[in-house]
Amino acid sequence: MDSKNTKIVLFKGRTIRRTLHQNEWWFVVEDIVLALIDSNDPKQYIQRMKLRDPELAKGWVQFVHTLSISTDGGNQCMICANTEGIFRIIQSIPSPKAEPFKRWLAKVGYERVQEIENPELATKRTRLLYKLKGYSDDWIEKRMRGIAIREELTDEWQERGAEEEKDYEILTAQISKAAFGVTPGEYKKLKGLKRENLRDHMDDFELIFTMLGERATTEIHRTENSRGMRKLEDDAHAGGSIAGNARKALEKRLKRPIVSKHNYLEEKEAQKKLRDRI
Repeated sequence: MDSKNTKIVLFKGRTIRRTLHQNEWWFVVEDIVLALIDSNDPKQYIQRMKLRDPELAKGWVQFVHTLSISTDGGNQCMICANTEGIFRIIQSIPSPKAEPFKRWLAKVGYERVQEIENPELATKRTRLLYKLKGYSDDWIEKRMRGIAIREELTDEWQERGAEEEKDYEILTAQISKAAFGVTPGEYKKLKGLKRENLRDHMDDFELIFTMLGERATTEIHRTENSRGMRKLEDDAHAGGSIAGNARKALEKRLKRPIVSKHNYLEEKEAQKKLRDRI
C-alpha cells in the first residue's frame, strides 16, 4: 500500500484519515470512533466495544487491516477498515451521530468512484477543504505544491531502498532537522500541536523551506542515483541543509526567526478580527 495516498476528510469538524488500499478507501478506526463518541481514549473504547459485542470481536481480523498511514513524523502502521467494515463497527457504537455518519460514509465512497474516473476531482476537493477552513488562495497554492513535491520524494524513497515505516520517519526527520533545526515531532510541540497536521499550521516561509528541502533531496537522489538507507540519509541531510542555509540567510536579513510557535490559521483569524474592529 502506498502511503502517499493518505487523505484527510472531515465529519462535523472531526478529522478522519483514510488511505487507498486495493483501490478503495480504508479509514483509520480510531478516527471513526472519536468522531462518534465523547471520549479521548478510542483504544480503550474499542476494547470495551469488542467485549460487549463478541461477534464483532470474533470477526475483527476480517473487518480491519493494519495499513501504512502518512503522518507528519513519517508513515505509521494504523488499524483501518473499509466502508463495509466501518458499517459493521458502527453497529456496535450507540451514538446519535451514527445515522448521519453512515450517510457521510456512503457519500465519501461514491466520491472515490468519481475520482477514479476524473483524478482532478481529488485535487479540487482538497483545495475546497482548505478554503472552507479559512486558508487563503496563496497559501493553498503553496500547500498543494508541497503535497506534490512530498509525493514525488516518497516515490523516490520507495524505489531506492526505504522499506520500513521507520525509514520514512528517519529520512523526514533528517530533512527537517537540517532545514529547521528541529524534527517534525519537536516542531509540533513548539506549535502546541497534537493530532493536527504540522504542515497545515505552517506559514508561507515554513512551507517554502520545507518544499526546498524535499525537492533538493529528490534531485540529489536522482543525480547521484542513490541506493540504500545510509545514502538516502546522507542525501536527506544534504537537501535539508540547502534549505537550512537559505533559511538562516533570510533570518539574518529579516532579523527574525522563521521557525516559530505561531499557527498560520490562528494568525490569519486574529488579523481578520483586528481588521473587523477597526
